[in-house]
Amino acid sequence: MRQGRLVDAAAAFADCASRRPDFAEAFFNLGLVRLQQKRFEDAIKALEQSVKLKPRLRGAHLFLGMARYRTNEYPAALAALRREVEIDPSSANAYMWLGVVQLAQGNAAGAVAVLDKAAELSPNDVDVLYHRGRAHMLLSREIYEHMYQVSPNSWRVHEVLAQAFKEADRLEDAVKECQEAIKLKPDEPGLHEELANIYWKQNHLEQAETEFESELKIDPQNVDSMYKLGALRIERSKPADAARLLTEVLRHRPDSAEAHYQLGRAQAQLGENEPAVKNFAAVVAEPGKADSDTLKQSYYQLAQLYRRLGRSEESRAALNSFIKLKQQADAQRQQKLQDKLNRPQQPQM
Repeated sequence: MRQGRLVDAAAAFADCASRRPDFAEAFFNLGLVRLQQKRFEDAIKALEQSVKLKPRLRGAHLFLGMARYRTNEYPAALAALRREVEIDPSSANAYMWLGVVQLAQGNAAGAVAVLDKAAELSPNDVDVLYHRGRAHMLLSREIYEHMYQVSPNSWRVHEVLAQAFKEADRLEDAVKECQEAIKLKPDEPGLHEELANIYWKQNHLEQAETEFESELKIDPQNVDSMYKLGALRIERSKPADAARLLTEVLRHRPDSAEAHYQLGRAQAQLGENEPAVKNFAAVVAEPGKADSDTLKQSYYQLAQLYRRLGRSEESRAALNSFIKLKQQADAQRQQKLQDKLNRPQQPQM
């Protein structure tokens, strides 16, 4: 069977089962072969006999459930798979197939529960991740559709539509829906921040700044908006305002590499070279806490600042680190491009 000689394997297992009609494993293996041959009815017969002879045979109910699923017998498939879970509660495959069958029945909520369990048991299984993601997506769609039916003019509906339009890169529509949500619920935390994010994506920096300010009036402790407004004010050539905001961010999040980096930028614009060096140095001191671009740019900024301060040796070291990281990033981009070019093209239907 492992060599792909399914016909020979089927004949051998069928002969074994006829000679030993009380041997559950013979029927089990015959069922597996029939399942691989896509002879689902024959697989069901063999697997049913195996579980009749040995009700707690591991895997038998799993493959019986799979065969029942292939013949669209969903209730019987669920019964078999639930039995497998009882016998082997550590089987990620059993939970996954439970989710697959429930999705086929249109039960997204039930599928989410068991597929979450499958992911807990096997977190890196690509099949589990695929079905789990699909289940969550379908459940979200059902919830949002129900939300629209219950209250089509709710500010929540406009908020969801804004998020959907943003993900689809329909930014003008996203702005309109976000504005509608704000009209209906002007003091709701998060709405002005979401609108600011969209404006920033459109490069409408003045409008984005205004919305972040509005968000912080509603929710003064919103550290995310505080950080974004600080970073935005650097882009808007307001380094002193940015530095005040980012210093406050670091009071709440002292380990934030991004906040150290942005504060360093603001201080560099203000000519506060030594404090800027300390913030960029904090980023490179713990490279695992920063994304690759923040780390790379921190070395670049250090190289410039050290040169201004007359620390030429440290400037060269920082510049070398920047060049090394840039070369690595360029090589990774090139490899990704090459992989894409080498990927076989799908045939046109």
